[in-house]
Amino acid sequence: MDTSNLIQTILIYALPVLFAITVHEAAHGYAARHFGDNTAYMMGRITLNPARHIDPVGTILMPLLLYFATSGAFLFGYAKPVPVNFGNLRKPKQHMVWVALAGPASNFVQAVAWGVVLITMVGMGVDERFFIEMARAGVQVNLVMWAFNLFPLPPLDGGRILVGLLPWKQAHMVSRIEPWGFFIVMALVIAGVVGSLWLRPLMSLGYSTINLLLTPLTALLR
Repeated sequence: MDTSNLIQTILIYALPVLFAITVHEAAHGYAARHFGDNTAYMMGRITLNPARHIDPVGTILMPLLLYFATSGAFLFGYAKPVPVNFGNLRKPKQHMVWVALAGPASNFVQAVAWGVVLITMVGMGVDERFFIEMARAGVQVNLVMWAFNLFPLPPLDGGRILVGLLPWKQAHMVSRIEPWGFFIVMALVIAGVVGSLWLRPLMSLGYSTINLLLTPLTALLR
């Protein structure tokens, strides 16, 4: 393992990852408060301060260990979940969907924003590799978080969206998976199912959508 390359990689990804995690979790809190649940607000979790969302194991230790263990081929991490009492929402079942969707939506918006930064720098002739790679990392990290969190299995956001959309009987059946959902998702990740059947197709769609959205900006800067 080349130490200098590792340090450079960490520095390139640090800012995009911190923003991706922080805004994602804060978005859940903002949405929950908007729909009637003040739990996250009362616990000081509706904030853009990364320190309030970082989990020492999930945000720092696990990604580093996986980076070394897989030579950078696979990375995974998580932040401290924002507490949401769905029973406090004005319409719990319907509003659960919007609260869950807020996190991935914030990541997609951030991916577009990093795309704007990247295209602007390239269009203006900026050739500093560090900043170019950071902008690319910003797009990639946020698209990974957007796609992965939409996987339709609790406790991921996609699972909560699914529970909110299904009829009560089916929603109850899916929600019962939640205590084991994390382990099921990890098993599917290790087996390559999530990557090949979910992440890659959805990220490809995400990149195509961002390219389409930013086509006018690209044409303007030529």
